Amino acid sequence: MRLTKEEYERLEKHYNQIHKHGVYAQAPHPERIYLSGTGIDDTKTWEFFCTKGQNSGKWKKIEVPCNWELQGFGEYTYGRWYKVPGEKPSDEVGIYRHKFEVPKYWKDKRIKIYFDGVMTDVEVLINGQSAGAIHQGGFYRFSYDITELIEFGKRNTLEVKIAKESANKSINAAERKADWWLFGGIYRPVWLEVVPKINMRHFILDARHDGTFSAAVEMEGDAQGYELSVAIRELNDGKEILTKDNQPLLTHRITNSDSEQQLKGVYKSVKPWNTENPQLYLASLTLKDPSGKAIQTRETRIGFRTVEFFPQDGIYLNGVKLVVKGINRHSFSVDGGRTTSAAMSRHDALLIKEMNMNAVRSHYPPDEHFLDMCDSLGIVYMDELAGWQNGYDSKVGPGLVKEMIERDVNHPCIIIWSNGNEGGWNYALDSLFAKYDKLQKRHVVHPWADFNELDTHHYPAYLTGVARLTNGYKVFMPTEFMHAMYDQGGGAGLRDFWDRWLTNPMFAGGFIWVYCDEAPKRTDKGGILDSDKSNAPDGIVGPRREKEGSFYAIRAQWSPIQLKPLLITTHFNGSFLLTNEYTYTNLSQCRMIYKVLSCSTPLQDKGKTTILAEGEVRLPAISPGETGTARFIVPEGFHNGDVLHLEAFDKEGKSICEWSYPIHLAKQYFEQKLSQTPMSLNLTEQATATQTTDEVILNSTSVCVTFDATTGLLRRVKAGDKEIPFKNGPRPIGMKMQYQPSSSYIRAAEDGAVFCAKYRGGADSIVWKLTGNGLLYMDAILLNRASGGGGFDDAFMDTQVYNLGLTFSYPEQACTGMRWMGRGPYRVWKNRIAGTTYGIWQKEYNNTITGESYENLVYPEFKGYHANMYWATLESDTTPFTVYSRNDGIFYHIFTPEEPAGRVKDTMPKFPEGDISFLLDIPAICSFKPIEQQGPNSQPGNIRIKSGDEGLHLNLMFDFR
Repeated sequence: MRLTKEEYERLEKHYNQIHKHGVYAQAPHPERIYLSGTGIDDTKTWEFFCTKGQNSGKWKKIEVPCNWELQGFGEYTYGRWYKVPGEKPSDEVGIYRHKFEVPKYWKDKRIKIYFDGVMTDVEVLINGQSAGAIHQGGFYRFSYDITELIEFGKRNTLEVKIAKESANKSINAAERKADWWLFGGIYRPVWLEVVPKINMRHFILDARHDGTFSAAVEMEGDAQGYELSVAIRELNDGKEILTKDNQPLLTHRITNSDSEQQLKGVYKSVKPWNTENPQLYLASLTLKDPSGKAIQTRETRIGFRTVEFFPQDGIYLNGVKLVVKGINRHSFSVDGGRTTSAAMSRHDALLIKEMNMNAVRSHYPPDEHFLDMCDSLGIVYMDELAGWQNGYDSKVGPGLVKEMIERDVNHPCIIIWSNGNEGGWNYALDSLFAKYDKLQKRHVVHPWADFNELDTHHYPAYLTGVARLTNGYKVFMPTEFMHAMYDQGGGAGLRDFWDRWLTNPMFAGGFIWVYCDEAPKRTDKGGILDSDKSNAPDGIVGPRREKEGSFYAIRAQWSPIQLKPLLITTHFNGSFLLTNEYTYTNLSQCRMIYKVLSCSTPLQDKGKTTILAEGEVRLPAISPGETGTARFIVPEGFHNGDVLHLEAFDKEGKSICEWSYPIHLAKQYFEQKLSQTPMSLNLTEQATATQTTDEVILNSTSVCVTFDATTGLLRRVKAGDKEIPFKNGPRPIGMKMQYQPSSSYIRAAEDGAVFCAKYRGGADSIVWKLTGNGLLYMDAILLNRASGGGGFDDAFMDTQVYNLGLTFSYPEQACTGMRWMGRGPYRVWKNRIAGTTYGIWQKEYNNTITGESYENLVYPEFKGYHANMYWATLESDTTPFTVYSRNDGIFYHIFTPEEPAGRVKDTMPKFPEGDISFLLDIPAICSFKPIEQQGPNSQPGNIRIKSGDEGLHLNLMFDFR
């Protein structure tokens, strides 16, 4: 059989997209003749008729594959329609037509038509005649033998009638009452497969990590006297590997007419496939007729690996216990609905690897090319029979199990089968998994249930739980945790959970919910992206794979190299401790570099970063699970730098993670930079302090600062002839304080004019000093009780601290951006600082609402908390200013993010009043579970100040000039 030039070019285009940069899907299948395109980036035009909704009642053109809603037909429905009183799901029917030619020389062949995924009930007609029984189930590959219906040498008509809602109630309950968008139509490719009358219909392979190889080949037709052979080649150079008898082939003469044939052998010196070394081989199965003529060849990639499950122990890959760092993922694209592409699968798989993940799960079988990418990159997969919270019945279920496993059984990435989700399982189907996965018999789970000796408990609390992990005796692997709705909890406090769970030898890893926001293009609403309010914005990345803050938080906390806590001091000698959290890789195979960065202030060339020194870090040759010491030679002038930046790379040279550490803490940094900077505009001028019944005024040549004499609040700041609208502060956050005008005073000093504001309550005093050159210092002493109490009594105690500090007002409309030194570039929460690094950062003002602002989705988000501020310039066309931190650990709150309009409840803890705040503590963000069920680093802070303590300090300097 020959491909036409057009068909070959289409295949070549499709697979060239996959093969870029060494990430491969299966080789082009020589027996596959596409009638449709291969993905959303490669479609083919068919005819289409829709019965309801958009563009209904008339024949039109449609692109295939693609869900028909995204092509402007029918109606959109989200799968939680049943929670809305009176709501019904859309139930239009679509009819596709397509003509295709069949050459005369196919007459002696068997012709089958394959559909890789159609929603939902499908009736197929060839030249007006039924191809077979209606297929039910929207996530599975199915086929018909249409040899007897074809007119050879002529144009043939394919008609596909599709009911979006199934006639089978269990199909609708399993697939269409679910927490995802419900679509209709042909969303995965359609092709013809042309094979000999006697052929290999299906084969199952099992390649073990010790070289043991087995194949079970199901024959179609009476193949007695035929010969089967298997050759295995390396992918890189095509060299055939040998069996133990130094033969390039395993051969098997078929001596009976049984449909299934068995081949076994042992290959020498194979390189095992694992998550860190995904070595693949090409297996070629050839069928020869009795004369010795090869009549059919089937090829697939394989990995030699062994998957085992041991109760009260764990999942083993090649004899090594595996802890999965996983993510849940759906097949989704903005423009195609469930229709994706090989290029998109590649992009997703690379992003997942970039987050240092090694596992994926979804609620239904994914696109075949995504499994190909997992095979290539070393991502293990939990392959799941659909059933969101209801299972298939025993009429349709067995066939769907067979279809799923037959398609996916030979992928080395698949380590576990899943029968439904959260109650969406039919126990009667469990035994079928081993029937169709007869050589490997991979373990079967029921996600969220404690089933089959593996506990997949969803959204466990930090202290989960009685007879479950904490004091349980089953392998523990939550198939959903760390819910990331609106990015509120993805990665937040992850390391708390991970460190605790890793102390239990029965912990097998877990899967974060979920990979991407699902916001399809609404062709019925002018092309807006719609996540159906709070139902689908659950992603670590946006609908077009925009990286949210959680992306970097997870990447850092799941890095296979974990650094022990490190503080750079004057006697730092270039050595630090780290732990190898790889599964198979010795750290001698990785590398790390360091950079010493100098970060100037805005008064020094507007704040720039300069690399003072860089070089290699010598990593210890430690095995997985071990801790050792890394070292580099401290360069001359190291302590002239401000930040130590480290970056690690895997054996392929890909970045694993980045870390940074301040060489000077904020107070040291400020004092050092101040001494190096000509701060003056007029060093000879003295500032003055005056007081009236209404106002306290600190005045210099360049800046005038006015306070309310009755409240102590900042009223007005003037720099030259411009008024800076920074005012109405300091107001207390997380405490109470009452201004004491009778105890407050002004005075003149050599280095400036002083206003000492005295308080009762949370603040002892706030001392304002304006220097002659126009710099305004603020020294606040908070929660000081040196003069109160006696003996050993607590003078101040608070066990529920969320926000604590001082706040001011500034009009949001005056701000155009922010440039700052501290941890960035993403905003933080108390339990999600991981993934940010020290440096100088810049971002323009934006009002991005994570998971909702899809038409103007700008990351990093502007508003919120920023960690470890050294200085920050609030940029404005008219009224910019800079604030410097003169003590350590200050969080900088810049404006308050808007809550998503579609939320069911508020997604963020309460922000401080005011527009700009300087805080010593901030709240954690919850991750589906309430804060009290999170780990220790998510809990509110506590303060205990005793008599004689110095109290808490919040020291700043403002430059309004």
